[in-house]
Amino acid sequence: MKELLRSTDPTIMAFASALLEGEGIDCFQMDVNMSILEGGIGIFPRRMMVREEDYDRALRVVTDNEIPLGK
Repeated sequence: MKELLRSTDPTIMAFASALLEGEGIDCFQMDVNMSILEGGIGIFPRRMMVREEDYDRALRVVTDNEIPLGK
């Protein structure tokens, strides 16, 4: 798995997930439990992970839709 983007904004993560799944790219959000534990104040970003073989295609999807990568 390779990190595609990171964000503290759950709407960005949901939008990116929907776009990637629409393109048939599997993705996984990491650090979701950590961001819940901190009480929703936005300290810990969530990371969106994709398979290494899907990374280039996934990167094209998120950049074409002007989603900030947060790196």
